[in-house]
Amino acid sequence: MASVLLAVFVNGKICKNPNMVSANDFFFPGLNKPGNTSNAQGSMVTLVNVNQFPGLNTLGISLVRIDYAPYGLNPPHSHPRASEFLFCVEGTLFVGFVTSNPEDPNVKNKLFTKTLYPGDVFVFPEGLIHFQFIVGKTNAFAFAGLSSQYPGVITIANAVFGSDPPINLDVLTKAFQVDENVIKYLQAQFK
Repeated sequence: MASVLLAVFVNGKICKNPNMVSANDFFFPGLNKPGNTSNAQGSMVTLVNVNQFPGLNTLGISLVRIDYAPYGLNPPHSHPRASEFLFCVEGTLFVGFVTSNPEDPNVKNKLFTKTLYPGDVFVFPEGLIHFQFIVGKTNAFAFAGLSSQYPGVITIANAVFGSDPPINLDVLTKAFQVDENVIKYLQAQFK
């Protein structure tokens, strides 16, 4: 009677049959190559999570390389399943995060920011909205480590103004307390 290996499902991914695992499952080449920053944001994130790198399955970690053109922006976003630490390798980055929904209704969300230079590290707590913006006329890049094999990302403007179908104008005009023409303009930027 032949033995049967059953697939093991861990953290949303099926573990590879141990007899089929190779050194390549634990190797990811190419983070020395800059990403293409020719886009509206002037930045490119190169993901290294469990989808690109099977050896990360069950390890609870992932990595990204972020490249920035001059004045490039990694726009406000959050990672619902991970904290992040950002290591500035080259350039000058203005970074920050915002606290979320304080328990005391009299306390406002607080913004924490810092200017990073090569060799500096900044931490973004899990789930909080954060951003990076390059200060200056030169390219920059950074590496970020995340505390999840698949941290997820929610880019705030894309989610709010670029949904399909669009979020109702009445909802957004009331939420942002602006004229509906402003909302229509913002939604048009994401079509």
